[in-house]
Amino acid sequence: MAKKLKVLALFDAVRPMTLDQDLSAELQTPDWKTEAALLAALKELGHEHEQLAIFDDLDLLRQKLQTFTPDVIFNQADQFRNNRAFDQHIVSFLAMNEIPFTGCGATGLTLCKHKGISKKILSYHRIHTPHFAMIPRGRRAVRPKHLKFPILIKPLKEEASFGISQASFVETDEQFRERVAFIHESNGGNDVIAEEYIAGRELYVSVIGNHRLQVFPIRELVFREVPPDEPKIATYRAKWDEAYRAKWGLENRFAEGLEPALVRHIESVCKRIYHLLTIDGYARIDLRLNAQNELYFIEANPNPALAPDEDFAQSALKAGISYPQLIDRIARLGMKTLRD
Repeated sequence: MAKKLKVLALFDAVRPMTLDQDLSAELQTPDWKTEAALLAALKELGHEHEQLAIFDDLDLLRQKLQTFTPDVIFNQADQFRNNRAFDQHIVSFLAMNEIPFTGCGATGLTLCKHKGISKKILSYHRIHTPHFAMIPRGRRAVRPKHLKFPILIKPLKEEASFGISQASFVETDEQFRERVAFIHESNGGNDVIAEEYIAGRELYVSVIGNHRLQVFPIRELVFREVPPDEPKIATYRAKWDEAYRAKWGLENRFAEGLEPALVRHIESVCKRIYHLLTIDGYARIDLRLNAQNELYFIEANPNPALAPDEDFAQSALKAGISYPQLIDRIARLGMKTLRD
């Protein structure tokens, strides 16, 4: 029987925290469903565990480690001061202090967050990506001639479809300029990635491991009520607004009708992507599959949402891995990961 572990569950918060903060109220809210499920799984597994939430004071972590020495930190802190760009700095701090932690290291987080860099790396290795261009803040919003309509306009480094709406789908140069300018100016300013729209199926592929990888059954976002001539894009509301999802018949489910040879190809491509982007631990890779069964990389999501009802845990369950087993496996992978 595998030995029981000492685990520190590390969370982020949206307000200043104290070392002995009572999180019971937060853990009852929908926003903390992942954290609550994680703690319940650690309890069921019999692992000795404590928890810490940080907002703007990393010294709290240092203080915590003086009184509780974990075998691994189960890292669910993906922002600092409400800034998701700082997630790689949190894990850099852990790596520099030689503290084992779950999930992806700083290099993988950085490469995957920058949608342009990740696509350049994969294009170099002949993995299909949509044709794209990056438009930094301060540069004129002019469409590069090699980009053909329709085009999607997205924030370059945001996650979870933040900043993506139906207005992101543009078909004229005027719409292009307006949407680029909007993103450049919104939420304190964002750089832009503009990429050609790939019509087809939206696939989500969950991968776990460090060197030896396992690919879980493929999930798909289906658009049942969206008219055939309308764009089918994973906007922020399409992912997170339940009323919107119900109106348009949006559903995350297991992909159907994929030939076994195609599934093997998808799994092989996703393993290559995982290694090329130096991902550790676990990730979800988002793809588009067009009518000719050509596969296009959209983005990679290290440390994806881990609640039991999210795609990653649902795919693991389909593969025969219960939620507590999944949490245990991620924790033990974190202990084995070599950090540079």
